[in-house]
Amino acid sequence: MDVTVKLTVNGQQKAITTDPRRSLLDVLREDLGLTGPKYACGEGRCGACSVLMDGKRVLSCVTPVSKADNTTIVTIEGLAKDGSLHPVQEAFLEEGAAQCGYCTGGMILTAVALLQENPHPTDRDIAEGMNGNICRCNGYPKIHGAIRRAAEKTKR
Repeated sequence: MDVTVKLTVNGQQKAITTDPRRSLLDVLREDLGLTGPKYACGEGRCGACSVLMDGKRVLSCVTPVSKADNTTIVTIEGLAKDGSLHPVQEAFLEEGAAQCGYCTGGMILTAVALLQENPHPTDRDIAEGMNGNICRCNGYPKIHGAIRRAAEKTKR
C-alpha cells in the first residue's frame, strides 16, 4: 500500500506518494530528477549515494523512503547557497579531487558531515570518517587533501 512521504529536499517541501519500501535514492533520482546521488553498489558499501538527512550522512540506496518522512534532505545539488559553493566543494575544486566525478557528490557530502561532527579532524579521523566511500579512480590523496583544506578554511 502506498503512503505519502513529506520531506524537504534542498530547501523545497515535497510530498511523494509511493511504496514505503522504495529506496530514498530511487525517489530522489526517479521522482525528483536529482542525479547527484548515484546508484553504484546498491548495498550501502560505496557511498556514491550519500545524502544528508537532518544533517547526518545516510546511504540513500539502502534507506527506505519511509524513513525520510518529515526530514530534511540535502543532496549535492542543494549544498551551495546563494550562488556560493560550500567550503568543501571549493576545496575539492582547488585540490583537483574529482577525476571521473562519479563518487564526488557522495564524497563531498560525507566530508561535510564529518566536518560538522569534527571540525578539526586528524588525518586518521579523515581516513576513518571517509572509510565508507569508494573512489574507483583511487583519488584518495587529493580527496584527503581537500578535506584538510576545507577544515583549514573553516578554522578561520
